[in-house]
Amino acid sequence: MNLAESNRTKDMPSGDNFSSSCNACKQCTPLGACVAFKGIEGVLPMLHGSQGCATYIRRYLISHFREPMDIASSNFSEETTIFGGNKNFNTGIDNIISQYHPEVIAIASTCLSETIGEDVQRLINEYKSIHHNTENLPEMIFASTPSYQGTHYEGFHEAVYATVKALADGRGTVGSHINLFSNFISPEDIRHLKEIVQDFHLDTMLFPDYSDTLDSTSWDIYHRIAQGGTPIAALRNSALASVSIELGYILNSGGKNGKIKNNAIAQSAGDYLQTEFDVVCRKTGLPIGIIESDKFFNLLATISGNPIPEKYQKQRGRLVDLYIDGHKYVSGKKAVIYGEEDLVVALAAFASEIGIKPVLCATGGESGKLRETLKQTLGDLYNEDIIVAQGISFERMEEVMKDLHPDLMLGNSKGYYIARKMDIPIVRVGFPIHDRIGAQHTKTLGYEGTTALFEQIVNTLLEDKQRKSPVGYKYM
Repeated sequence: MNLAESNRTKDMPSGDNFSSSCNACKQCTPLGACVAFKGIEGVLPMLHGSQGCATYIRRYLISHFREPMDIASSNFSEETTIFGGNKNFNTGIDNIISQYHPEVIAIASTCLSETIGEDVQRLINEYKSIHHNTENLPEMIFASTPSYQGTHYEGFHEAVYATVKALADGRGTVGSHINLFSNFISPEDIRHLKEIVQDFHLDTMLFPDYSDTLDSTSWDIYHRIAQGGTPIAALRNSALASVSIELGYILNSGGKNGKIKNNAIAQSAGDYLQTEFDVVCRKTGLPIGIIESDKFFNLLATISGNPIPEKYQKQRGRLVDLYIDGHKYVSGKKAVIYGEEDLVVALAAFASEIGIKPVLCATGGESGKLRETLKQTLGDLYNEDIIVAQGISFERMEEVMKDLHPDLMLGNSKGYYIARKMDIPIVRVGFPIHDRIGAQHTKTLGYEGTTALFEQIVNTLLEDKQRKSPVGYKYM
């Protein structure tokens, strides 16, 4: 069954006609862009739009990552909206340079600047032309991210694409290093990926790397720009890599910014490097669960020419043993899975291989590729009864769930009120997680991350069973 709220009137109950979305299953596009931009060394993100956009995004990200978050704004007013934001843009850039001294200013557009048709790239070019004699002028990157088109997930990948497009330099000799585009994951998972590729002895440019910038140590002195991030030099050399690996099948392929050249569509960073610089791009899913993790580790073994290190073989073996131990607690359970599209695919594949039946796979994204990607990824484990919902809101999700009687929800904190109302357990995974601490330290990827996630799911189900039992017991 397919649900697509882009055709809302068809999916809502008879006579219920509306054109707005109540509590959408997504966040705004420039929010995702700001997360990706924080993965660049020496960066300060800037929004070309109203001050309220920057305030909202800062507050939202601070609540999830529990880290300081400076985001500049060109501070649109009523006058700016009518006459354009050129003056505000230049003033904002001047203030950023004088106060922060960044290596990179990464600019994302907002609904307001996009609606009036502001040509931000022209503003950047004009500013550079005026200040061409200025020493150490920061790099400037622009990502088009109107929130009325796309989600935070697409904004994230649009920023990754824009950064690579702006900085990649094909002049030089192709090296033996690889590119790893890591997706919208936790800082802990980024650290884990860096550990994995290091163990395969692969020289890797990982981007975006906000493992330190969004999960830093405690400071004695406040740093306006946190240390860490992918160096600019590494991003320039991305065009000279031997291969790119992208974690995710959908990425921003449903967005508006796919560029066409020589009849090839380059919508992601990996696609762009392949189209422009002949850097072969290999896509694999988020490595959650044994099947998808196997794909990732086997790919690294093929690229590196090295066998999978023993420690990961042992991690896999322990995970198989854990599946056996916990299978009786999860087998036959029904789950609602929601969040970013590639995360939904990965979680559905993982749930299916441990015996949990995904009954609803829901996302705010509208790529039109979710069902087909689920079919291809799950293979024989795919069930035609799965309800696939794109562009959905939490209000609509709740309506659908009433007839499904799920045992579990897998997704971010925004689904908690549904879980509370329906009295079903929720395992928080993805973004945002606002009602628990430690989201920045959550490990989900690889055999280790899957082990932690499997244990969390089983223990959540056991706790729910104990809580609802009329008889207290402590032996399972």
